[in-house]
Amino acid sequence: MLTQLVYPILSLIIWGLFGIFLLLLVTRLAFNYSDPNPFGRIGRLGFKLRKLTERWVYPAARFFAMYRVDTRLAPLLTIFIGLIITYFFTQIVWGTFFVIDGLSDGVATGNPKKILGYVRYGVLSGLVLFIFIRFISSWFVFTRKTFLGFVNRVTDPILLPVQRLIPPIGMFDISAMLVLLLIGLLQSVVLNVFVRN
Repeated sequence: MLTQLVYPILSLIIWGLFGIFLLLLVTRLAFNYSDPNPFGRIGRLGFKLRKLTERWVYPAARFFAMYRVDTRLAPLLTIFIGLIITYFFTQIVWGTFFVIDGLSDGVATGNPKKILGYVRYGVLSGLVLFIFIRFISSWFVFTRKTFLGFVNRVTDPILLPVQRLIPPIGMFDISAMLVLLLIGLLQSVVLNVFVRN
C-alpha cells in the first residue's frame, strides 16, 4: 500500500529537491569560471550562492586540492555524490515501505515464515541505512558520543575487515560499496527463501 501510494509522491519530492540542488551547483560552477564583477548585481548573487553551497562543496574542494586538481571543479564531484546519496536514500525509503507493507500482509494472513522473512529483510535494510549514514557522516566531524558514533560502532565489525582488504581511496570508501552489494545479495536470498516461496 505504502509502496504504491506514498512512495511515488515522496520519490518525486526527493528527486525534485535534488534538482534544485543540481541547479544551485551548476550555477555555482558557471560563476566559478565566469568570474563576474564582485561589486555588481551578478557578482553579489554569485557570492550569496557560494556562501549558500559552501558547506557541501568544501569537502570536495579539499579533496581536489589534495590531488592538485582545479578546485573550481568541486561542484561536479558534489553533484555526483549528491546523485548517489539521493539514489540510496530513495532506495532506503522504498525498502522501509516495502518491509512495512510485507509485515502488514504477513500479520493479516497469519504467515509466520513471511513475517520472519520481512523482519530479516528489515534488519538488513537497517544495516544498509547505517552504512549510508556512515558514508554521509564521513564528510563531517563528530565525536564518539553522538548518534553517528553509535552508527560507527554498529557498522565497524562489518566494514573494518573489508576496509583492511580494500582501503579507502581518498574520501571514497569502496569497501562500503562492496558491503552494500553483499547485503543486497543477502536481501534477495531472504526474499526468495522466506517471502516468495
